[in-house]
Amino acid sequence: MMIKHHETGKSYDDWNSDENLRISNKPAGTALMQCVKRVGQLAATGWASTAITIAQSAHPVANIFQPQATPAESVYHLSLLVLSVCATIFTIVAGLLVFTIVRFRCKKNDEHEPPQVYGSNRIEVAWTVIPILIVFVLTMATARVVIATQDQRAPKDALHVTVVGHQWWWEIRYPDLGVVTANELHVPLSTPRKPAFTYLTLQSADVAHSFWVPQLAGKTDLIPNRTNTMWIDPRETGTFLGNCAEYCGMQHANMLLRVVVEQPAEFQLWAAGQKAAAVGGSFMEDRAVFLSLSCVSCHTVSGTPAKGTFGPDLSHLMSRSNLASGMIPNTAENLRAWIRDPQAIKPGNLMPNMQLNTLELDAVMNYLSSLK
Repeated sequence: MMIKHHETGKSYDDWNSDENLRISNKPAGTALMQCVKRVGQLAATGWASTAITIAQSAHPVANIFQPQATPAESVYHLSLLVLSVCATIFTIVAGLLVFTIVRFRCKKNDEHEPPQVYGSNRIEVAWTVIPILIVFVLTMATARVVIATQDQRAPKDALHVTVVGHQWWWEIRYPDLGVVTANELHVPLSTPRKPAFTYLTLQSADVAHSFWVPQLAGKTDLIPNRTNTMWIDPRETGTFLGNCAEYCGMQHANMLLRVVVEQPAEFQLWAAGQKAAAVGGSFMEDRAVFLSLSCVSCHTVSGTPAKGTFGPDLSHLMSRSNLASGMIPNTAENLRAWIRDPQAIKPGNLMPNMQLNTLELDAVMNYLSSLK
């Protein structure tokens, strides 16, 4: 992996070579200081860049400061208020601390004890009243955003989606369309001329989860035996990343989510494809092998006797970009590895190693690869 210097644009190997030439022509003391300075730059820039690059490549993180829907924009403006208040408090407190250290520091050869002052009604009233006012303002601002978001009523043409949290994947149902999928939520684009609202019904099948797509909305919990709701109106096409924001077990960090925002025509085309039965007609022998295994006890494939509901619906598996709730790209190699031993990829998940022989593995792999 090549990481470039943030100022010169050169790779660190090239930059180090140039820097070595400059240092070698300077006095020893200056050269030493330059070496120390360069080590600091490498530590601050190179290692930070490496850490960020590795983290983003593993699990890219969405930016809450780039909202692309009304609920997220409300959270964004509220966060700016909170950050501004906190920054002001920090500046005042730090400034007073520095002023006190400098102004009242112990002078040389001064052994007298400073005057002791006990109690000040004005100061005590100030540091009691001001925090109360700050908390009141932030509470009212937060309540205003929460109420405005929750009181938004669904228009008649809104898209209704039910999202069910499982350990550790997302079941996504479109009751009006008769479509069931997993881990990828497809929604239409909302424009000023043609607003498109998506209303989500959030439920949990096991433990507490939390639905969070930072660029589209704030966090909403999925609680067992309770139904919560939220809505989004995405204003930009693309794929928006999300995650479960409530610790729900050992694979909590790998309970990833993608919201795919499409033009209305493209969304209708996707929905039509999802409605069609995906029976893999050209792989009848492989289909028979798949149906003979216990996979059908947990998974559904439309147009077949497989009607399991414990695991994700596989009807159009190959139309999804990722496997294992976003952990790995949906490629033939990764699909085969996932079928062979899911515990090696996502330890602790509820899909067991079926101990398939080579012929069974090939048949299941061929059949699932045909479900588009």
